[in-house]
Amino acid sequence: MNKFSKVSRERLDTCHDLLQILMTDVLEEMDISILCGHRTAAEQNRAYEDGFSKVKFPNSKHNSLPSMAVDVAPYPINWNDVARWKKLGEVVWKCWLRLPISERAGYRLVWGGDWKLFKDSPHFEIVKD
Repeated sequence: MNKFSKVSRERLDTCHDLLQILMTDVLEEMDISILCGHRTAAEQNRAYEDGFSKVKFPNSKHNSLPSMAVDVAPYPINWNDVARWKKLGEVVWKCWLRLPISERAGYRLVWGGDWKLFKDSPHFEIVKD
């Protein structure tokens, strides 16, 4: 049985309850690490300057508290294993659709791995409909 590390749990705890439920379900099927939940102004602007984000603070879904976005990686992390990143996306979508409609009502899930101009495979966000 997979288990979040202390650091992953702390990062996930900064996220919206729906993302916490979703990623806990994902963990049952695939070992994952939580890379980032909420980002402060300094963290967001550093992510922008380092090329990991296309927006400065406060324009990221990571900037609200609770965070409406979470960055996740298959564990152990191998940035070049395209098949595992694709599998992560599939597992997250499957777990999202398995959530009761009453829990996800009013929200839709967006995966950065589906973006055309800036692929961001670790990034998942929930958006209010």
